[in-house]
Amino acid sequence: MLVLYNIGILLYYTLVYIVSLYKNKAKLWIKGRSGQHVQPLKSSIWFHFASLGEFEQGRPVLEAAKNDYPQHSIVVTFFSPSGYEARKNTPLADVVYYLPLDRAANARKFISTINPVMAIFTKYEYWYHFFNELHKKHVPLYIISGIFRPGQVFFKWYGGLHRKMLKMVTWFFVQDIPSKHLLHDVGITNVTINGDTRFDRVWANAQQPKSLKYVAEFKSNQKLFIAGSTWPADEKLIAELITQHPDWKFIIAPHEIGEDKISGLVSLLPKETTIKFSGISHLTSNISYLIIDNIGMLSSLYQYADIAYIGGGFGAGIHNTLEAAAFGMPVIFGPKYDKFKEARDLVELKAGFSISSQDELNTVAGVLMTDEAARYTAAIAAKNYVQQNVGATAAIMKYIKERH
Repeated sequence: MLVLYNIGILLYYTLVYIVSLYKNKAKLWIKGRSGQHVQPLKSSIWFHFASLGEFEQGRPVLEAAKNDYPQHSIVVTFFSPSGYEARKNTPLADVVYYLPLDRAANARKFISTINPVMAIFTKYEYWYHFFNELHKKHVPLYIISGIFRPGQVFFKWYGGLHRKMLKMVTWFFVQDIPSKHLLHDVGITNVTINGDTRFDRVWANAQQPKSLKYVAEFKSNQKLFIAGSTWPADEKLIAELITQHPDWKFIIAPHEIGEDKISGLVSLLPKETTIKFSGISHLTSNISYLIIDNIGMLSSLYQYADIAYIGGGFGAGIHNTLEAAAFGMPVIFGPKYDKFKEARDLVELKAGFSISSQDELNTVAGVLMTDEAARYTAAIAAKNYVQQNVGATAAIMKYIKERH
């Protein structure tokens, strides 16, 4: 199985290399790895994140480790260019790298160079050679905010190599009881249910959000609907919804902000009443629709919203619902949310609402936008849910500090 795994890694690299000839994201993936020089460190704490979402999820533990272990350098690695490019200059890390390709030689060289005293991976990303090298060197490896599903390779008849990876982990901090049971079923008992560190992150953000002057002026005294991390399929639905609620203002913050993506979004909205954030200095009272054409504002934007729509549910899966819920508001999203525990919880609490068509969006949003009592009930349920689930970071750090 290891031979097949190694072949798969090489095939993946080859495929990305071919795609990099015409796709910028793949080009960054290749160029970033081929051009980086890893500097030697006496000792470090190594955090690995798949991408930007996992960085924000694990950020509370990263901040705590930086504060509690000042004698060790903080090393951050990313698999994805979207995470690396957004956080390559983060003050929370001493150095930020792309994770080298998972080859035995790369793992030996990288780990012997940064000399980690512990490694912390957030949610997922299981790499055989890196895990094996940490295990051989007796470097503790922690998985935080882990979550497992029956369909994953670990629990298939052919998942022997991946189950071997699980056995190289020092401790699993998982989000829920089903994850713990799945691990127990394959003989993994070094598990604690600690919840999701994202709750700590979004709750802290909601208590002290960054003030956005122009957004406050844009909202004025009207109700505001924010659609965050949207894709074209989401944006078509929102564009239709807009026509039915002229008394509301709308902000759309798309997941991708390339010039062609923003132009496509602009074309869906009324030209005379729409403005991009980059031109908001010319804000006038007749502007009802604001497009966010930059990255990094969304977590602060939600403080001004009355209702949020979270994008991605018509594609690979919804984006972060908790950022909005922490501010206390109903959240609406597309049909692909089953893999996200927090979304399932919000739906069960009637604080989150899944839609799969224009008619369903019009109906759900229509109720929330016209019935203040219904909107308030959902908003309180969302905020309470987030508040009641904070604390994972403190539990994780207590365990680690007792052993380091």
